[in-house]
Amino acid sequence: MRVKGFDHVSLPTPDVERLIAFYRRLGFPILHEEEWRAGTSRLIGIQVDEHSKINVHTPELWRNPKFTLKGPTAQPGCGDLCFRFDGTIEEAVAYLNEAGAPIEFGPVEQKGGADGGQRQGASVYTRDPDGNLLEFMTYPE
Repeated sequence: MRVKGFDHVSLPTPDVERLIAFYRRLGFPILHEEEWRAGTSRLIGIQVDEHSKINVHTPELWRNPKFTLKGPTAQPGCGDLCFRFDGTIEEAVAYLNEAGAPIEFGPVEQKGGADGGQRQGASVYTRDPDGNLLEFMTYPE
């Protein structure tokens, strides 16, 4: 297969400041923040790993009827993202608690995307300030 993975996903938000503050508390680096604040870039992003990021669509962007490069029903809270977490499920729970991100569901054992969807792991769920569902998946070594 020629596809190597996700490069980015995009999330619309009504409140950029609130959203980037939440992801910063979780330890994610914020991309293009200086340019966005200076008004020289309409994009601000959240780095997930060395190969992928989340593009944050500002209200000025996702509400603009001329901006068509989005899902037809893209609204704040429409995302469902799963992050691979480096550690145990107990460490993932502690990580979210320390960041002030309430656990919505889990921990729960289930199969994720690793090894062609056959590898057993465990995950825990929370939501970001816009209501996007965030899953943190762990796999035993």
